[in-house]
Amino acid sequence: MQPRKILITSALPYANGPIHIGHMVEYIQTDIWARFQRLRGNECHYVCADDTHGTPIMLRAQQEGITPEQLIARSSEEHQRDFAGFNVAFDNYYTTHSDENRHFAEFIYKAARDNGHIEKRTIRQAYDAQAKMFLPDRFIRGECPRCGAADQYGDNCEACGATYAPTDLKNAVSAISGTKPIEKETDHYFFKLGHFETFLREFLASGAVQKEIANKQMEWFESDQGLSDWDVSRDAPYWGFKIPDTDDKYFYVWLDAPIGYLASFKNLCERTGLDFDSYWKPDSTHEVYHFIGKDIAYFHTLFWPALLHGAGFRTPTAVLCHGFLTVNGAKMSKSRGTFIQAESYLKHLNPEWLRYYFASKLSNGVDDIDLNLEDFTARVNSDLVGKVVNIASRCAGFINKRFANQLAARLPDAALYQIFIDASERIAELYESRRYNQAMREIMALADKANQYVDEQKPWVLAKDPERLHEVQAVCTQGINMFRAIVSYLKPVLPSLAADTETFLKAGELTWDSVAKPLLTQEVNTFQALMTRIDPAMIAAMLEDNKQAMAAPAATPVASGALAADPISPTIEYDDFAKIDLRIAKIIKAEHVKGADKLVQLTLDLGGETRNVFAGIKSAYDPADLEGRLTVMVANLAPRKMRFGVSEGMVLAAGPGGKDLFILTPDEGAEPGMRVK
Repeated sequence: MQPRKILITSALPYANGPIHIGHMVEYIQTDIWARFQRLRGNECHYVCADDTHGTPIMLRAQQEGITPEQLIARSSEEHQRDFAGFNVAFDNYYTTHSDENRHFAEFIYKAARDNGHIEKRTIRQAYDAQAKMFLPDRFIRGECPRCGAADQYGDNCEACGATYAPTDLKNAVSAISGTKPIEKETDHYFFKLGHFETFLREFLASGAVQKEIANKQMEWFESDQGLSDWDVSRDAPYWGFKIPDTDDKYFYVWLDAPIGYLASFKNLCERTGLDFDSYWKPDSTHEVYHFIGKDIAYFHTLFWPALLHGAGFRTPTAVLCHGFLTVNGAKMSKSRGTFIQAESYLKHLNPEWLRYYFASKLSNGVDDIDLNLEDFTARVNSDLVGKVVNIASRCAGFINKRFANQLAARLPDAALYQIFIDASERIAELYESRRYNQAMREIMALADKANQYVDEQKPWVLAKDPERLHEVQAVCTQGINMFRAIVSYLKPVLPSLAADTETFLKAGELTWDSVAKPLLTQEVNTFQALMTRIDPAMIAAMLEDNKQAMAAPAATPVASGALAADPISPTIEYDDFAKIDLRIAKIIKAEHVKGADKLVQLTLDLGGETRNVFAGIKSAYDPADLEGRLTVMVANLAPRKMRFGVSEGMVLAAGPGGKDLFILTPDEGAEPGMRVK
């Protein structure tokens, strides 16, 4: 069979923040699959890049007093450092701010325009007269027009789930200057996605997209809205590529971000002599796979295939979505110290521990996976140290000391070793279909068999009888060969362990086919410890270090689609402020609000009086962690009827939003009902 030719990509990390372990789910999942394909003898190329354009990048660079180029160069260096730390082996890591990216963005846009798929349209859009710029939806904040919830984005309400136009927001303000935006006409360019409905229906039904994702996307075809036109333009000032034949219009970041896949691969081709067209022409027999998170499936399974098709490129063989990462059963939280940066992890813990743990959890579905730190410790210590490495450490000492590092000429239990050979195709099938969790179970079952064999043969007992020393050598040779087979199967997950094993065995590189022929009459090196156990103190040190890193003042951190810091609101008079009655309240009950992404329902004790309050702090707090705590509330705020009930006040919180949100907590000694002055 001819080797397959495969191109693999991961989603592009945004160039305005550090890599965290939630990101690493995707890159580890992709890297394992790429390593597996290479191990099977296929020609496999894994490319990625930083996503470097957009308003958040522009604003952060301004706030730091540096150029966007300097910001994205720094981010790229940090990202590549962390990826390398986790043994993620890209064939090319590039940037969307490149000549190749500009070329393909213009090429794809012009193809769509020239074929009638782009429409110029005059629209009215929010404009910040003080900042002199049009405002993206996420840079407008105000009250939801449906439920009245405060501090909502300009495109959707996190309290009730409503979607709307920014012009529908009540009491809207610019998130940049704090001033009230005005409406201003501007010309924008729209991609007519509806022109591709038949093609997209066929693409979603082709098996290129996981069933649950395809079914979700098909809902767009059946909705009253249908496939909406996509605004692919943004007004100056904007950090990105200017749209051809315009003076002040730029490509929306989501147009040129996936084009980074083409650009990064093109850059690799130019450096290595690969044939770009052989992978991207419409009739290509090569394979192209995108690994992404389920939250960006909309762009990758509708807009991206349509853009490619419209420009005469092939579409991906498959778009493979995964779920999110939770830590200890909850969303990663900066306040709980579980929003773990990759850099903090790497300072204290072996990256292969996390690679294995993620592999033991990952399936080919889109369900979220959980990093339970106690289970993480127990599983790594049990599986990798107690089972896998233990096989070699139990056998190698006898070979080193009693037999001058020489393996025996035969295996005493060829039938047992045949079981390890026969497992090859089943494990390969599980890797191929991305059912890593099942593959890990199969491999650990082999480790159990190997340890059981050593337990039954008891080489430490045999070694006491000089006449049975040859049996010791044979038994230990059998054990080391079973260990070698296990590590060969684990090599996509644990490349460092595999490399150290190759050094120990002195028999060249482990391949998938290595297992078929046992290693006999081979001189090995003196055994060195291949992996240590996780000490819970390491976890504690990592969490503490991470907490310190998260608490350190950053240079106006900006998240994609969020903002660096809320501006100061317009001034008010002292008499206005004096009307606010701030009271200490005890949270006696906290509950999730069904159907709300942002809200937590709090029952508050004000010293004999209870209040029901809906607070938009779900992104930062698990309700179970709130009960019993004291906080500060606005006690004389008029009740507000919401979709989920009546809110009788407001809890005070601070922070830029999302997971960086902290309820205000009074000093010890405060009592419910006390006035805050």
